[in-house]
Amino acid sequence: MIRVAGTELVAQITGRESVNGTAERYGIHATDLGVMWDDGDGRTFVVFGDTYGAGWCGEGAGPSEGGDWRCNVLAVAADRDLDSGLRIESVIARDDGTARQILDRDPRRDEETVIPCSGVAIDGTHYLHYMSVRNWGARGKWVTNYAGIAVSRDGGHTWDKPERARWINRAERDHPFQMAAFARAEDHLHLLGTPNGRWGDARLARVSTSDILEPRAYEYWTGARWRPRDEFAATPVMRGPVGELSVLYNIHFGQWLAVHLDEARAAIVLRTAEHLTGPWTDGQALATAGRYPGLYGGFLHPASADGPVIHYTMSRWSPYNVYLMRSELTG
Repeated sequence: MIRVAGTELVAQITGRESVNGTAERYGIHATDLGVMWDDGDGRTFVVFGDTYGAGWCGEGAGPSEGGDWRCNVLAVAADRDLDSGLRIESVIARDDGTARQILDRDPRRDEETVIPCSGVAIDGTHYLHYMSVRNWGARGKWVTNYAGIAVSRDGGHTWDKPERARWINRAERDHPFQMAAFARAEDHLHLLGTPNGRWGDARLARVSTSDILEPRAYEYWTGARWRPRDEFAATPVMRGPVGELSVLYNIHFGQWLAVHLDEARAAIVLRTAEHLTGPWTDGQALATAGRYPGLYGGFLHPASADGPVIHYTMSRWSPYNVYLMRSELTG
């Protein structure tokens, strides 16, 4: 049984007071999330959500006008020594050197923003799972138009959002794969998906790594077998509330680790399992809102695969920025 032995905040990653000085260097005064993956060349790609510049309101997200709002931005970190924080060395930039939006909004849809959920690099190609947010709601509730997978074949500089690589939400707003975490196992890429918002269960899908952009090639875990093409046949592998899920395999423990927000507990929690199909343990608190008010997120750094210590990003609504966290596990 893996247990959480202790947690500490390592450093603030973004904002004027951060170890990276992202306000001055990259025009990132405020942002959230920090989805991370290994780029295959020893670097870590870090994608942030809604990002604001010099016109930031000073607390929480916004404004959408006059705040240099970008729906998402991509940074690159090379140093794996995380004891002093996650060190950003560059961003995908505009002409003036400030961070550029990488996934644009769709002008043909009623779309509030485009939010990254998970990323992976396979044979030099980068895949980024994202959600098209139609409108925000209250306390972890929102509505999506669809979930999609974007692709970059030039090291993250440009991204395509193929229309075929989408899971359209239906009128009931209950599609089970609107947010997802990538997890690679052998010759398959898995999706651990949840509905829009932070209150749903997590379900499991998989696809051959040669067909990642083809939703009709995915199979869904029914609890007994894999069923092709029928995402509504998938049964929960983790009971909710599951929000902002991140998953990787830890070699030290020989277990899958899942980190996510538990909205009901106001905590970022850890779950473990021998297999992606489960059974998954109940969530153990890694960080709580009692200690870190307004917390959310919880995205694992790829170096967390190697030992008993895990690092992950944590967002806080006020101030609206991202922090690197460290937790020691025993078992």
